[in-house]
Parts: sequence; C-alpha cells; structure tokens
Amino acid sequence: MNHRLLRFGSLAGAAAALCTLVAVSCSPRNGSTIPATKIAVTTYHYDVMRTGWNSHETVLNPTLQPPGPVVETFQRLHRVPVDDTVYAQPLIVPDVMAAGGKHDIAYVVTENNTIYGIDANSGAILLTRNLGQPVPFPQNCYNNGPNVGIESTPVIDPSQNAMYLMAYIMSKGQPTYRLYDVDIATLQDRRSPVVVSASHRLANGNNVNFNAAVQRQRPALLLADGNVYAGFGSFCDRNVARGWLLGWHAADLSPLPANILTNQEPNSTLSAIWMSGYGIAAVAGHLYFTTGNTPDHNYDDKYNLSESVLKVSQDLTQVLGYFTPDNVSELDSGDVFHGGDQDLGSGGVMILPDQPGGTPHLAAAAGKEGWMYLLNREEAKVQYPDQSFHTVLPVLGEYPIDSCWCGQSYYLNNIVSSGGSQIGVWQIYTSPAAGLTQIAASTDFVTGGDPGFFTAVSSNGSSNVIIWAVSRRHTTGGGPDPTLFAYQPIPGNPQLKQLFKSVAGQWDFHLQNPPDGANSNIVPVVANGHVYVASYREVDIFGFGTSVVNEQVPAVTGANTQVPQPDSRKANAGVITQVQGPRFTMRTPAGAEVRVDAQAALKNGLSPGLGVGETVAVYGSTDAQGVLHADVIRRGHMPRKGP
Repeated sequence: MNHRLLRFGSLAGAAAALCTLVAVSCSPRNGSTIPATKIAVTTYHYDVMRTGWNSHETVLNPTLQPPGPVVETFQRLHRVPVDDTVYAQPLIVPDVMAAGGKHDIAYVVTENNTIYGIDANSGAILLTRNLGQPVPFPQNCYNNGPNVGIESTPVIDPSQNAMYLMAYIMSKGQPTYRLYDVDIATLQDRRSPVVVSASHRLANGNNVNFNAAVQRQRPALLLADGNVYAGFGSFCDRNVARGWLLGWHAADLSPLPANILTNQEPNSTLSAIWMSGYGIAAVAGHLYFTTGNTPDHNYDDKYNLSESVLKVSQDLTQVLGYFTPDNVSELDSGDVFHGGDQDLGSGGVMILPDQPGGTPHLAAAAGKEGWMYLLNREEAKVQYPDQSFHTVLPVLGEYPIDSCWCGQSYYLNNIVSSGGSQIGVWQIYTSPAAGLTQIAASTDFVTGGDPGFFTAVSSNGSSNVIIWAVSRRHTTGGGPDPTLFAYQPIPGNPQLKQLFKSVAGQWDFHLQNPPDGANSNIVPVVANGHVYVASYREVDIFGFGTSVVNEQVPAVTGANTQVPQPDSRKANAGVITQVQGPRFTMRTPAGAEVRVDAQAALKNGLSPGLGVGETVAVYGSTDAQGVLHADVIRRGHMPRKGP
C-alpha cells in the first residue's frame, strides 16, 4: 500500500451516530472534539510521496471554532512528558486495542531509544518501551543532543499492526544500528531485530563496509512495495562516512541483495543522505532522495553523485536518473561568509500528484542555497559537450525560497515552500509548459537555527485549507521556544492570513554547542481535530477544549546528559593560509591570523585532510602562547553575515 493516510470507520454506538447526524461537538473528558470518521498517519508527511497534506480533516477549519453549540477554544490541551529529545514526527493510529481498551494512539520515539504510545485525545501515556542505551555524542558531534537513539521517523503498516523503527544502541561498547518490527498494541517485537550491515564495491574494485560508528540515520523510514528503506549520512560531516541507502524485506527483515552507495570514489567520502529528517519518497516503484557535499569537492556523475536529486529502482540495483545543479562545485565548497558547504541535501524530495493536461510527472526539491527546483521525474538521455550521454531528471524551473533546511508540502495543485522564515504558496501551471507562480506568502516570523522549517496542510477536501508550521528556536538559546503557527490561504490575497500562534514545546540548547546547535526539525501532525508537536522532552497536543492542562515535564531519566565544559569547545572559524605537518595557520573573517595545532584532532580521526584555501571551524582551547589546540575540525562552517 503506497498511500499511508488511512480513513477509519465511524465510532460505534448511539452517541457517535448522534454526533454525525446533528453535527454537535462530541467531547470526551478532556473537552476536545473527535470526528465521526478518523484517519491514521502512519508515515512521515502523511504519504510516501511526502506531500504533508491531510485532506480528510473534518473538525479543524479557518475559524478555529468547533462544530456545534459547545463553546471551546483551540489551544494546547496537553503537555505530555517524555524522556529525551524528539526529532521524529509523531504517528497516529485510531482504535487500537491496547492497554486494556480501544484507544487512538500517538506513537512518539526519543533519542533515549524509548517508544511511547500516548492516548491521542487525553494525553495519557499508555505504552512505553526502552530499547537500550543510546550512543552519547557520536563522533564527538554536537549538532544533536547528548544522545542519539531513535532519530528518524518510524513507519507503520496498519494491516500488520506493525511499526518499523531504527534504533542506535551502544552494544558491548560499540555503536550499532538495529532495525525493529514491533507490534503497535504492545510495542513488543514481532520478530527479532536485525543489526544493520552492508558492503558495496568501489570504483577501484575494493569493497567498503558499512560502519555504524560513523553513519547517522536521520531520514524518515520508508515502507513501499513490501520493503523498508533507510538512508544514512554522517555526524558533523566527518570525512569517514558515506551516503548509504539500504533496504529490507518487511515480511522478515531480510536485507535486499543490493544497496545504493552515493559515493563510490575510493579516496572520497560523504555525499550523505540526511535531508534534515525528511523521508525518502516513492512512487511507481521508484525512490527519490537528495545527497549532500563531499569534503574534497570531488563530484563525479558516474561514481560520486553529490549535491544531487537521485531516482533509484526499488530493488536498489540502479540509479535511474539524477539532477545535479550546474553550480555543483560552488555548492560543494560553499561560500566563506555564508556558512560553508551549501548542500542541496539539506532538504528532501516531494513527489507531486500527476497534473491534468499531459504535464510531466513532477517533483520538487530545495536546499541550503535557497532555490526550489521543479523537476520532471521521468528521466531523459542528454548528450554532454564531450559527446557522452547522461540519464538526467530535467529541471523545469528554479524558484527563490531562501535557504532551506526544510521540505515542501502540497495541496490542491499548490506547493508550500518554507525556506528562510517565510511560507510561500506556489501554484502549478501546465501550459504552455509546466512551471510555478507564487500566489501567496506569510509575513516573516521569528525562527532560529538554520534557515527553514517544516509545514503540514489540512483541509476537508477542497475546503477549510490551513497551513501549519513550527518555527525553530535559535541555536544560541535566544528567541522564543518552538512556536506553532496556522495560516489560511485566501484566493486572490497575496498574504496568508495568520489564524493562530502559540509556543509549542521547548528546545534546550544548553545541551548543544553553537554553531553546531541542533535544529529542531519539527513537523506538525494534524489528525482528527488535533495538532501534535513533539520537541525536547515533551509532546504538545492542541485541539478544542475549555481548559489547559500543563503537566510537569521531568528531568531525563536513564539518559546520558553529561556535556563537556564550554571552554574546551571554543569554536574558531577561518580560511587556511599555511600548512606545515599537523599545524596550520588560518585567517578569520576579521583578518586575524590564528595558529592551530591539529595533532589531537588528526590522531582521533576528528579532522578532515587539511589544505590551503580550505574553510574550517576549529574547536579546542588556546594555550598561553596563543596556539589553538584542536579537538575537532570541521570543513566549511563560517559565521553567517546577513540572511
């Protein structure tokens, strides 16, 4: 089954029938309205095309008033405590027989490797299970919290009552990825979890093995065509990781015979698959995703498809087509004054529903540089100037949306972009050729961290359209906590109407170290009259009600929250001007010369190869002679100047 936004039958009993017939507000003990027909959200962004659109929302409407005579306010109803940071999107399944009764359950996973089953209406915690010790600060990387456990969004197959998820576990002192298949009613294993392993042949004929210690599994899992897929990137661009796409048969968790390695160059690494947590997309037996940068800027359209959109076969044996921007070299190396590498891979690929009028099958993707690309996802043979032929995904248009650590949404022939700090609505047209025209935008709102954020769209068919978004808290800890926004697109009005704004959770940056601070890539989930926002140690449930319940959010239990002292992680950024063995000199944006001793970072594998002209960020401490002793060195990260 490809479409994972499922509708369930009417509530049983006379009360449900009355609610349906007379359209009154049917309120349980928490006062929130429940629709007569409920939907399930079983995968990231509602479906495998990653549209982010719930077109079956019968309760929420732009008035944000409930149906019927009961006077209720749309507000935060519950603040549910969980034990660690949540990066994954919540999933919703109604009418699950669990915990002694029938419940609508919101499933939430944390970086402490804990699974929660939460009553989607009352906020009561019904089910919990911890899968084991998370990995503390993998690769000494600080753009996540102190733990990495279950980071990607799981996927549910309701026909099997099965949830598939990926946990990162310290096993006998070694980081290990395990793929789980658990029962949604009990959270117990339906079959034994499998340890993730893989190998792939490089261009020189040698094999490279999957190394769990250096790979980061951020993209949401995909269930399509009977297989479970997972993409892997890196921790802080450590130049020992590569981009992997792996798959397993859902029926028994046996691995697919083939896998995709995005970078087959023997002396090159990265081209990671990360997409800020966005999910790999699927349609018609094909998979779509983006890739990031390489440390040596060694793009090769045969062996290293960095900074690209890839289309691959479901059996992972072929790259069927790709799109790489013309300025791939600039994207890979980045700009000194704009944060280093400009990954196209910071955003995901959204598949658009087929358009009338013979329009090509379309997809949209965007990344750090701030351009949204409209692509024809049907590959074409193109002859290059050197007379070679390449199988590409033709680009139909490029549209400015501002820098995007984000992903697109879709509704009613429109794309919703969310680069920078503004929502944009782009109408798709089909004649004389396919393209986009911007028809509306929000005002800028305060958001932090890297530019961009995530959206979802709810509607009741073609009516009651609401665009939902959650802003980020700034990585320095300044600015507001994550905030939920609701906007209404009004035909003919170029400005979206703001309907709602409320703090929605928290994001604790005392546990991270800027500029590596972890983005809160929060995706709002709208289902059955509620909006769910998962953040740092809490899940907020919004809906119609007459009172607000603010539960106490406890301290993390069982999680490793020890953080190195800030003075041992001072960040200095600059361009390398001279290299002599393990020591080099770099020039900061202010023009100061800084001497760096990189011996410790190199010895521990926490530094890329160093060369004159490289842009680097150096973390460490300075001695009395003014020499900066590096603990960690990263490529291409300089302070931003301007937006």
